[in-house]
Amino acid sequence: MTPAERKERSEKIISAKGIGINPKLPLTEPASQVKLRSPDDICRRAVAALLSTQVGFGRSEQNDEDVNYFVGLMDFFGVRDCLNAKERRLVDGSYVQQDIIDVVWEYESYWALVWALGLVEDITDAENICDCPQAVRFVSQCGSFEEFKSKCTLRSADEIMDMLDLYYRYHWAAVQHEKIDRKCPIGGLNADAVVERRRGLEWLVCDTDDWNRISLDT
Repeated sequence: MTPAERKERSEKIISAKGIGINPKLPLTEPASQVKLRSPDDICRRAVAALLSTQVGFGRSEQNDEDVNYFVGLMDFFGVRDCLNAKERRLVDGSYVQQDIIDVVWEYESYWALVWALGLVEDITDAENICDCPQAVRFVSQCGSFEEFKSKCTLRSADEIMDMLDLYYRYHWAAVQHEKIDRKCPIGGLNADAVVERRRGLEWLVCDTDDWNRISLDT
């Protein structure tokens, strides 16, 4: 699809869900101009993020045994060098409370990645949080990083840009409703899930390694 066709498709989905639309939002990039990250890099980020959420839960419960276990799994899967700044602070103990909150919400960014890797069928519905037990199983049922990678098939740039465009427009409605105009309808959108999934989708097509540094302007 062209960017204009993609916008039209997104707005039809959004309208059907009773969510506000801003017809003046810019078009997203043509898929032909997008450079996706490599499957290997995406798989490593996905595993690192999933294990980091578990470290986050361990920190929130002050459970050092769980923390050490999941940090050990990072070494086992070979993804410890893929951590972003917040994740590293959770691992080395220099974190603040907000780091725990932010990293635990990475479940949703991870969910966008495993959708892009073909493990999740569809993430068009943004009303509910991800299936957390299934999110864990994608990794826990694998005996190595290579086994996890072998189960993944990266979607096309067209598919990823279609979904990114949709989440960009979801995010506008969520921000508009929360910060500017409470009358802007958002249907059943879970605003937190929307922003985190958009973060993951944006990371797939940008050159910023730490997804917390990606601009998510609407």
